[in-house]
Amino acid sequence: MSILIKPIITEKATADSELNNRYSFEVSTKANKIEIKEAVEAAYGVSVEKVRTINVRPDRRTRYTKTGIQHGKTNAVKKAIVQLAEGETIDLYANI
Repeated sequence: MSILIKPIITEKATADSELNNRYSFEVSTKANKIEIKEAVEAAYGVSVEKVRTINVRPDRRTRYTKTGIQHGKTNAVKKAIVQLAEGETIDLYANI
């Protein structure tokens, strides 16, 4: 099971990484803060000071079609905001 799924690259996350040295990742829903810290340190070779996690609930949607009402939902995800030590950075665009 991979703990880090993908980095979150949005306008808000990019501004947070430039100003406050915090990076956002989508992580496994079963991962805890200690596992996330070890995975980021192993993957990027940096030292992590703090990890914040967010459980994002699934979005529920209702569609009205010819065959009737269709109910559905998206998957629940977990986000982690990782604060690095002073002077360290992660280059998320190096693998492109």
